Parts: sequence; C-alpha cells; structure tokens
Amino acid sequence: MLDKKKFYINGHWVSPEKENELKVINPATEENCAVISIGNKEDIDKAVKSAKDAFESWSQTSKEYRIKLIENLYLNYKKRWNDFAKTITMEMGAPKEFASKLQVGAGASHTKSFIKYLKKFEFEKPLGDHAPNQRLIYEPKGVCALITPWNWPMNQVCLKVMPALSAGCTMVLKPSELAPLSAMILAEIIDEVKFPPGVFNLVNGNGEITGNALTSHPDIDMISFTGSTRAGALISKNAANDFKRVSLELGGKGANIIFKDADPEAVERGASRCFRNSGQSCNAPTRMLVEKSIYKETLNKLKKFANDFKVDDPEKDGQHIGPVISNTQHEKIQKLIQKGIDEGAKLIAGGLGKPNGLSKGYYVKPTVFADVNNSMEIAQTEIFGPVLSVIPFETEEEAISIANDTNYGLANYIQSKDNEKVRRVARKLRSGMVDVNGAGLAVDAPFGGFKHSGIGREAGQEGIHEFLEVKSVGGWS
Repeated sequence: MLDKKKFYINGHWVSPEKENELKVINPATEENCAVISIGNKEDIDKAVKSAKDAFESWSQTSKEYRIKLIENLYLNYKKRWNDFAKTITMEMGAPKEFASKLQVGAGASHTKSFIKYLKKFEFEKPLGDHAPNQRLIYEPKGVCALITPWNWPMNQVCLKVMPALSAGCTMVLKPSELAPLSAMILAEIIDEVKFPPGVFNLVNGNGEITGNALTSHPDIDMISFTGSTRAGALISKNAANDFKRVSLELGGKGANIIFKDADPEAVERGASRCFRNSGQSCNAPTRMLVEKSIYKETLNKLKKFANDFKVDDPEKDGQHIGPVISNTQHEKIQKLIQKGIDEGAKLIAGGLGKPNGLSKGYYVKPTVFADVNNSMEIAQTEIFGPVLSVIPFETEEEAISIANDTNYGLANYIQSKDNEKVRRVARKLRSGMVDVNGAGLAVDAPFGGFKHSGIGREAGQEGIHEFLEVKSVGGWS
C-alpha cells in the first residue's frame, strides 16, 4: 500500500497539521492500494496563504517565462506516461489500454493545446481601429481553488491547472479523494520543473471538510469545479458570499438522436460511447432516441452489442471496460437499474448483479432499457454507469423536444446523412456541445454546458479566458 499522506504546499511535501487518514480503494480488487490524508482548515489556510503570497510575483511574469515552464512540464509529463497509466488503472479501474491512450493522452493533449494558445494569446490589445486610445488588458483572476473528479483524473486536472498557470494565476488543487494518486504525480513533475514555490499547491481531502474549507476561504478569488450538479450548487452558495468567480462543469444526460438515414455503425457507436469508461462520463450519450421506422432493428442491434460487450479486469490487455469507481457508486447504479424495471421499461440486455466470473470488484453489466418514457427516472437521472435508455420518436420536432426535456444541457448527438437536417437540429438542441455522426470534438473545442450542466467553458482559448479578468483602459498612448 502506497504512503501518500503528505501535501504539496509552497514548493515542499509537508505533513498534514492533524493526522486524518483515508484509504484509497482499488475498485477492481476492493482492496486498499494507498493511504492519503484529509486536509483540514489549517492545511487549507497554509496552502491558500502560500498561493496568495506567490501571486504578486507570478502574476507579473512574462508569457515567455510561463511558456518555458509549461513546455518543460509537458516533456516531463510524457516521461512519466507509464506511471500515470498504471496509477489511473489502479485508482479508478480504467483498463490498461484505455488508461494509457485516452486517460493519460487527454491530459497530454490539453497541455500541448494550452501551450499553443498561450504562445499566441494577447494579454494586451487595442479595443479596435475605431478607438485607438482604448486598451484591453487581460489579467489573472488570482488565487484559484481547483477541484477535480475521479472519472477522468488527468484530463480534468490538466484542463484546470494548465490554463490557470498560463493565465498567471496561483492555485490550490484538491483532486478527488477516490482517485488522487495521478494528480500527485503531476505535483511531483511541477516540483521537478521548479515552478516558483506557492504557484501550485495540492491538498488532498474530501468535499465535506477539505472542499468546504477551500471554497469558503476568503482569499480564494476563483473556484473551478468539475463534479456533480448537487455539489456544484453547494459550491456556488459558498462562492456567493465573497463574489468569487465560478466555473462549473457538472452533469449531463445526453441524447443521441438516431434518424432513419443514420449510417450503419451509428447504433453500435452510440452504445459504445455510452458504455465507455464504464459509463462514467458526464458527456456520455445515455439516452438513445430512435426514429420509429428503425426502432425494432435498432433494439436487435443493441441487444446483441450489449450482450457481446466485454467487462473484465482492467489489468488485462484488450478492449473492454473495467469496474465503476466505488461500492457506493455500484449500489447507486443497481438501485437505478431496479428503478427502471419497476417503472416499466423493458430490459433487453444486462441488468442487476455483476457480470459472470467477476464476483470481486465493482463491476456492472452493460445494460439497455427499451420503451423508455422520458419522464422515467432512468431517463432524467445521471446514472454514471453503463446504462442506456432507448426512447422512440416519430418526428424531428418530437426528437428535439425529448432531447431538450432535461435539466441538463452538456452534450447531445445527431446521427443523420442529411446535412440540412443536422444543422437544423443542432441549432435547436439546448446543449453546450453537439457531436454529429461520431465526428467528435477537437481537443481545443470549448467544453461545457447549458442549464444544470454548469457555467463557463474549458479547453483551448476559452479555457484560458476562464482564468482571466478583462480591464478596459481609456487614454492609452
């Protein structure tokens, strides 16, 4: 079992003010793989003071200096690639190939992207040709609280740490206590690269104690949080007292609209996107809306695909999904599967219990419900497991109405060969992102949502803007 009880504060690995240990559980084995500490108010006070003290000088550093440091970070990140992958497999159950290529790869891609945008970012520029003596100055927001989830650990950490560093902010990172170990590798890299002390700080802990102390701290200027909508609401209340800036990337319940002219792989592709990462992605297409003329054949495809979809030990090679993150999450998913059955949805694949041969570990069967009504709980609740709800529709207008009939608005999906229809529907979907025919979104495309899916955008140029205030100066000469 790894001993990871120290925090990274002011350029040093330090012991917590008070001993309060928490065991990290490997979800594939249900065994302890590491021990961390839960930071308390005193630990947060130290970390925030360190970040505040460092802000005055770090915020005034040149763009070129920050680029050099982040480029060195990127080089060291790539050197630790295998360490990241092994750790993510252990801490959150991502299969080896998926952990390496997608989990670690996402963090690397975002880091490289932010370097590119930082190089061409204008922190000072004229308002326009019409106002030559009017200047816009983009300045860092200040000391940032960065709170990241367990489902895409390095993706989310890099989506916050890299633009914050780029903007000239200082920060305290609290990674999820369920999967904190990969973030600690990043802290080791930041230490090796010799970022100035206090620019980056890491304090582990839970939401109730550590997160609350961090988000309510009076010297925090901005909170960037990724996680549940419920937690996002609580954080917003904490932030309101001091008018802290808030960026929230929250839940989703994406609709995948399958029109009758969709390509032959659309159904399986959509189910795969739903099941990927064991269903633990906020932008997963968990509601499949199917035009009635192809509804029956779609169900046949889904039944076969889900029954053939592999679930296995994440330490094994191959294309399969691993466990979900925790026993608590496993039990939640099982209750919602039972709720779907009780509500009258037709279970055509998967269901309750663990897959055959996997009695140990938090494994869930890839599950498909047919004949779902959008008012059912399984159609409205973010299950965060490999569970797909299939809903029939007759007209384009009905599909749009069903897709938008949710509190969420993160990502929706359209499958059709009719480009005019695609553009028409995409404009009417109330979500921050729309994926058409499996094209995917570029690494620098703005990531975020409408409604209960959050506030603000991450990635690319928009991601850097999240950490900046804009100042208008008149009479510049």
